[in-house]
Amino acid sequence: MEFILYNKIKSIYLLAFICLINFQGCEEITNYNEIISADKTKPENVKDVRVENFNGGSRILYTLPNSDNILYVQAKYTIRDGVNRETKSSYYTDTVIVDGFAESKEYDVTLTVVSRANVSSDPLTVKVHPDEPYYKLIKRELTTREDFGGINIRTLNPDRQSIGIILLALDSNTNSLAINDQHFSKDDIISYSVRGLSATPKSLGVYVQDRFGNRSDTTLLTITPLPEFLMDKSKFFTYRLASDADLYTDGGWNVDRLWDNNTGEPGWHTEASAKGMPILVTFGMGVKAKLSRFVLWNRPGQYSYSHGNPRIFSLWGSDKDSPQDIKLPISAPEGAQVGDWINLGNFNYPNPPSGAAPTAVTDSDRAFVAAGVNFDVPISSPAIRYLRLNIAETWSGGEFAHSQEISVYGTVEQ
Repeated sequence: MEFILYNKIKSIYLLAFICLINFQGCEEITNYNEIISADKTKPENVKDVRVENFNGGSRILYTLPNSDNILYVQAKYTIRDGVNRETKSSYYTDTVIVDGFAESKEYDVTLTVVSRANVSSDPLTVKVHPDEPYYKLIKRELTTREDFGGINIRTLNPDRQSIGIILLALDSNTNSLAINDQHFSKDDIISYSVRGLSATPKSLGVYVQDRFGNRSDTTLLTITPLPEFLMDKSKFFTYRLASDADLYTDGGWNVDRLWDNNTGEPGWHTEASAKGMPILVTFGMGVKAKLSRFVLWNRPGQYSYSHGNPRIFSLWGSDKDSPQDIKLPISAPEGAQVGDWINLGNFNYPNPPSGAAPTAVTDSDRAFVAAGVNFDVPISSPAIRYLRLNIAETWSGGEFAHSQEISVYGTVEQ
């Protein structure tokens, strides 16, 4: 029995040793500059080269020389005047990808095979012809229009490329266009507004830039932003409906705390809802207005990304003189009509800007919450008199909610 057990143990150790040797033998070399061979023989270059082009780049496939002394294949190329790139591909693969080209035209790519002794083969020139770069395709789809206090920019990015949209505005000191805003995104549909401009004619420019520094042509335009005003909170009033959540009133946490110009405690706070989700609160603005955006201040400090702070919510409105109660759905498409109420937009509160988990937020994340977060209302939304905040999910996932303050912007209609 001891002999059998001893042999089993020996077999286990032997198997572990073989696995270790195999693992070390197959470990990929990532430091291509390290000389790991004394064999100074010049390697042959690749052969049987084939090219597959894609948007802004090409995939070069090849057959490697039959040698154990190869470390990597290097590709050198120019993506635009004065800008060179190089890509390296290890001996584990038969493909090297070259990308970042500024145009859809023919380019030369120089391939060399480099040995483990850092000896290079004779160069081989391969011609590639990448398809239209993404930044040009995205720029072609770009549209602009005037918006409240600024401009709205929209484009399509179906392949979710990392791109930047750069807005230029006339600098009165230099009388030339200068960068006013930079928006970076990988979204498939990009639509955002740049605000803070007065309602007078503005000379602007906009172009698209990719992660390689390639820039599209600049579209020049003149727009007149729509006037935007902060709604007068002194006219706001509570308009409680039966489906609204019950209030937690200890310490003065009332609905009207949402517009008392105090972003500290107390604010608005509900009891744990016996009415189920969503959590609703309703108020009137005292005027009829077409909204542009709102700023929401969630409960700050230790509650920043926890407790009852809204995480997923929508804003509903009504232009009726006395809108009737109805239990709103947890979610609905933008523009959906339910009773006297229309969905003005669906919103997700941003994740912690630091990238930290909601349970481990940083001081900068807390400062972000304390400063208030802006949410744009689609310009297609109708003018309304009453608002309902419809909370589908809080950061704790519980059935109660709280916020400190809301500021609403737009234009009053007569």
